[in-house]
Amino acid sequence: MAGPWWRQCPRLTTGCTATTILENLWHLKGRPVSSSASASLLSRASCISRPETRPPTGAQINMKAGNFLIRHQSRLLLPTLQSCCCRATHSDTKPKDPFTLAQKDLTSLYDDIRKELFVSKVELKSLCEYYFDGKGKAIRPMIVVLMARALNIHSDRAGDLLPGQRAIAMISEMIHTASLVHDDVIDGSDKRRGKRTINEVWGEKKAILAGDFILSAASMALARIGNITVVKVLSQVIEDLVRGEFMQLGSKENENERFKHYLEKTFKKTASLIANSCKAVSILVNSDPEVHEIAYQYGKNVGIAFQLVDDVLDFTSGASQLGKPAAADLKLGLATGPVLFACQQFPELHAMIMRRFASKGDVDRAWQYVLQSNGVQQTNYLAQHYCKEAIRQISRLRPSPERDALIRLTEMVLTRDK
Repeated sequence: MAGPWWRQCPRLTTGCTATTILENLWHLKGRPVSSSASASLLSRASCISRPETRPPTGAQINMKAGNFLIRHQSRLLLPTLQSCCCRATHSDTKPKDPFTLAQKDLTSLYDDIRKELFVSKVELKSLCEYYFDGKGKAIRPMIVVLMARALNIHSDRAGDLLPGQRAIAMISEMIHTASLVHDDVIDGSDKRRGKRTINEVWGEKKAILAGDFILSAASMALARIGNITVVKVLSQVIEDLVRGEFMQLGSKENENERFKHYLEKTFKKTASLIANSCKAVSILVNSDPEVHEIAYQYGKNVGIAFQLVDDVLDFTSGASQLGKPAAADLKLGLATGPVLFACQQFPELHAMIMRRFASKGDVDRAWQYVLQSNGVQQTNYLAQHYCKEAIRQISRLRPSPERDALIRLTEMVLTRDK
């Protein structure tokens, strides 16, 4: 990983050939992207998008060291993402569903995790296995499995997973789940994945210990892989999770620094796990640092896009779909992408952000401002650009069904509703 992540922010370019998409693209410095420059990034890509309105001609994204500033000269909404099928496939056949393609390797995932968490004490066993019931989305291990297979084929090996790669997929889910357990304690959450949280059922002290135990079991599994570089890479994830949580507890007074702060926090809390897990499986099969970087960049960009969409869903989906209360971020005092974009149209939000929506009526007013603004559309559009960069990166690998499934996954990230 060369330098701070925000200095590696993707150029807002794409290999899409559709004219409507090209007209909507924003260069990082506000200049339009030419068809020739765009087409050179991703060969044989096709984009299907049906925008309802044209974007405001005066809108620009200005990114400096990860800081996005939106300058509006019009209040026209950006096009709502209805479908974006950006893919560079190895054949004319439709890419397989990522979940279907990874299912064989994920079938025993939760059984393997429960074996790692084996303890004789019944209550601790119940605590640790509470979220490993097979009802989670398993997005992270699925990405790791598909990336490992794609990298194996790219490296002239059979597509089957190496034992260490399979272990990394399992470890990624364990680290993620442990972070959820701790997050719920910090946030005082009472609902997760449609059921009561561990801290709600067993109390905060036992929840913290359960999260610690899951992390310790993941660390033991990581040590057994026996690769010191892989250990270093995945240890970075745990450091990033802690730093990201501290960043979330704070806020920037300077509005020009807020988006940089928000995106860096998003990387550390969400994308770092995916990026470094993808990098870890690449290390086990290929010694080329460029291949490691491809895997890392795909995971980073997909991870950031995933969280951006998650932040949008907090405003657009109901509690029944999310498995947790709607407007949860506002109630926690968090200003996510839709709110930060909405600030450009409703400056009243700045004071609310600084007091973390703590005054009476702040949450309701902020909710209304976001819905009246184009904050949701802007955040969706930004997620779309991160997915396009993920496609550009993964398309550098040798064609394979798994590589194509990772490309298709970017579409699923953008169009999910929970």
